[in-house]
This record gives sequence, structure tokens and C-alpha cells, in this order.
Amino acid sequence: MNKFVTMIAAAASLTVAAVALSAKANAGAVLDNVLATKTLKVAVGADWGPLSHLDDSHELVGYDVDVAKAVAEHLGAQIQFVTPGWDIITGGKWQGRWDLAMGAMVPTKARAEALDFPAIYFWGPNSAIVHKDSKATTPSDLEGKVVGVAGDTSAEAYANHDLKPDWQNASPVQYQFKAGQVKIYGTTKIAFDDLRLGDGVRLDAVIVDTTFARDSIKAGYPLKILEPPLFSAPGAISVLPGDKEFGDKIAAAIKKMKDDGTLSKLSTKWYDADYSKEQ
Repeated sequence: MNKFVTMIAAAASLTVAAVALSAKANAGAVLDNVLATKTLKVAVGADWGPLSHLDDSHELVGYDVDVAKAVAEHLGAQIQFVTPGWDIITGGKWQGRWDLAMGAMVPTKARAEALDFPAIYFWGPNSAIVHKDSKATTPSDLEGKVVGVAGDTSAEAYANHDLKPDWQNASPVQYQFKAGQVKIYGTTKIAFDDLRLGDGVRLDAVIVDTTFARDSIKAGYPLKILEPPLFSAPGAISVLPGDKEFGDKIAAAIKKMKDDGTLSKLSTKWYDADYSKEQ
């Protein structure tokens, strides 16, 4: 009996060792592939305003694009952009289609169950946006109104009074109104397209990153931003868990850009303000 137990224990030890060796073998797999192929695949958006969008020549441009290019240069790699849906990015089932994702994702604990966040590179205020003809002057005027948000965002969580600011040094959220109805959209641009139809036609307001709203207003959208902002949150680069070496390389690249002022310059280039630092 004791011999049998000993054999089981030995087998279990071998299994644990095999798993450990396997984990060690997988460590660095993403980084190894990036360095071997000299290509960094990055997920961005085609209509994310100053973060990333298609210009008149149908080229991807924006803060995210420039930051990602700098990260690729730090790794000695060429860059390849893909534009999956936001819900696909946050779901974490990337299946090797890209190596990292931009989008200034808020690094909540819930998202950390599927993703890692090696570096924060953006701090952005979020505001309530209304049609220019709206009589609303402060966010509290939106009590009971129809509010649009992009799905699976911190804006959606705020609208539903479910935003959990669990990132480092987070301040408690003060809800300034309770929506009567929250309408979910695939992207904020689509929500803005509904809002621009007129005050209360389809929406009374949209909650979004303030910088996106300012860019849309510059582009001709008949909107206005209500003050004060609703909340401010950090935006991080996201990767899949399991490759600490890769995450460390990304963190080092962003730290270098912060230290030498590159990140600040890129933010000012795209936003006329420095959102690379905590607001």
C-alpha cells in the first residue's frame, strides 16, 4: 500500500514538474515571435477619434498609432495594424491575431481576469455630451433621460451606476444623474450619429471620453460638452496574460517615452493637451 502511494506521489510530482516546464517553455512566446518575425501586430480602432482613425488617404493615424509605432521601434520590429471590434479586444480571445491592443482601456479588476495591462499611457476625462440645442447645462439635467454609450466601456458602467474605480489611487465615483434608459452602441461614433439628429430625437446625451467629443465637434458635429466632467480614468495598453517578458518590454518602452518627453509631445500633437499624465 505504501509503495502504491509512493508511486502515485511520484507520478503527481512528475505531472507538476511537466506543467512547470511547459509554463516555462511558453514564457516569452509572444516576445520570441515578435523578435523572430520582426513584426509587432497591434489592434487599434478605425474610428476612435484622436486615438486612431482613418485619414483622408485611408491611412491609420492618431495618438495610439504613433505610440504603437514607437513601441515597435523599441522592439526593433515593423508594425502591422488590425482593427477588430472593441468587444473582441476586451473578450481576450485573440488567438494570435494581434500581440497587443491600444484603445486606452481602463484597467479594471474585471478586465484583468482576461488581460494584462503592462503600461498606462493615457489619462482621460469622460463627459456627458448633448446636442447643441439641448437645454441641459449640467450633467444633473440628464436625470431620467435617454443616454447612449459604446458597449463594454467605462462610460457604459457609469451610465448604469456600475463603475468600479479599482485601479491604483482611484477616487470614488460621484454619479451626477441616473439615466432613464441606457442605449448600447457598437462605437461612440454611431451614438454621435444618432445624437446629431437632434435633441431627444433618438438620444438626449452620450457619455464618452471628452477628448473624443472635442474632436467630433471640431469635425462639425452639432454637439456640446456639459461641465463638470463625470470621471477621469487611466488608459492602458493591454496584452494577454502569460508573457511577462513581453509585458516588461512594453512597460520599458512607455517609461522611456515618458522620461524623454515623447509621450507628452504625442499627446499634445493629437489633443492640444498633455493627457499622458494623471489628470
